[in-house]
Amino acid sequence: MSSHVTVDRWQFTLTVMFHYLFPILTMGLSLFLLWFVTVSVFGGDARRLRPLRRSQEERDAHGRAAQFWAKIFAVNFGAGVVTGIPLEFQFGTNWAAFSKFTGGVIGQTLAMEGVFAFFAESVFIGLFLAGRDRFGPRVHWLSAFMVWAGSWISAYFIIATNAWMQHPVAYRIEDGKAQLESFWGLLTNPWLGWQYAHNMSGAALSGAFVVAAGGAFYMLQGRHLPFARICLTAGVIGALIFTVVQIFPTGDQHARMVARHQPSAFAAAEGLFETEKGAPLVIIGNPDTRRRTLDSTIELPRFLSFLTYQRWDARVTGLNDIPTGRWPSSVPLVYYSYRIMVGLGTILLVLALVATVLLWRGRLFRSRPVLWALMLAWPFTFIANLAGWTVAETGRQPWVVWGLQRTADGASPEASVPAGSGIFSLLGFAGLYVLIGLLYAFLLARIVAQGPEPAAAPDR
Repeated sequence: MSSHVTVDRWQFTLTVMFHYLFPILTMGLSLFLLWFVTVSVFGGDARRLRPLRRSQEERDAHGRAAQFWAKIFAVNFGAGVVTGIPLEFQFGTNWAAFSKFTGGVIGQTLAMEGVFAFFAESVFIGLFLAGRDRFGPRVHWLSAFMVWAGSWISAYFIIATNAWMQHPVAYRIEDGKAQLESFWGLLTNPWLGWQYAHNMSGAALSGAFVVAAGGAFYMLQGRHLPFARICLTAGVIGALIFTVVQIFPTGDQHARMVARHQPSAFAAAEGLFETEKGAPLVIIGNPDTRRRTLDSTIELPRFLSFLTYQRWDARVTGLNDIPTGRWPSSVPLVYYSYRIMVGLGTILLVLALVATVLLWRGRLFRSRPVLWALMLAWPFTFIANLAGWTVAETGRQPWVVWGLQRTADGASPEASVPAGSGIFSLLGFAGLYVLIGLLYAFLLARIVAQGPEPAAAPDR
């Protein structure tokens, strides 16, 4: 692969990875923001639904929790918008051939994503931040609902774009370019459903651990205790739900799709070189692509065949039966990224389970080791999300659109965007993102230092 294509890939990797840190939290936090507002607005002493059966004091505390997390959501949303804009330009500058080939298809979904991300979310987060007192409780709840819906619908269109790149459907080739035949077919891509569910459960998982971390932080400090209890309760229960959903059914079903439609990516993720009946599930191993072996393994015999095809003796295709020109560019990167994702997901599941049991027994708020673990766990959810996307994108290589266009053919010509220009802009983006990251961390630190709004003083 030529040097200018490599530079273009590095630049896009930097910009998309840094940008995606913010949508993860936007999508995940919006769900909990909506929950806090729902309890605040619709809760009551006589509600039939147990989660909504709350005293006025508890409802007010949930309202203050919503206000606190809305501030963090707004800062996060702003950073996501700023870091997302360069991605749109890169399609035209660094990846002009890709844009020309696919624009007739993915232009539709990218435009719809912009409508929901930049208009719906922006308008309703403004209404939400304006406050419940100004517009009333029901408009306040509606704005929270639309913030959540806007972020999740926006994500659907973006993932529909990526799903088409992974598994092209509903298109025809006309004059050397892909043209959309059915917008509905694009939005009902069989690849899309499980990919979307897996991605959104990962985002919700991050939101849950961030909320739990906020509660653990204040609980360990002995400050804002009602707020801390609310956040720990919602965060821990949400963390258990979404860690389970992340593994099964979404992760399980998505992995089966990869095995069926992208056998090279699946074999790379599992470190499988030889085609086997009754293939083992490797827990730990070291792939050696030169010798085409997986060394130093700890494995469960026949489990990979069973998990993938529900038969202990099912045949799983290895890399040796796939031409090397169709292998992922870096098999070890796919393999280790997959192990990072699965390993962190398992650890987070155990932590969420332990915390939920302690919450059920009424001991979580006094268990300082678990509170420390919850407070420190949230970065690993982001690492797991990014590792998952690394598996998806590097596993698809050498294709930028599976089976239709190779990555090297999707880049802009070297005469238009030489490697030197790409390196210059790469360094510029890196410097800019350092500044954005520092400003973002400063603003969040200020919000956390201030804490939630204090409870109103009782009337005398």
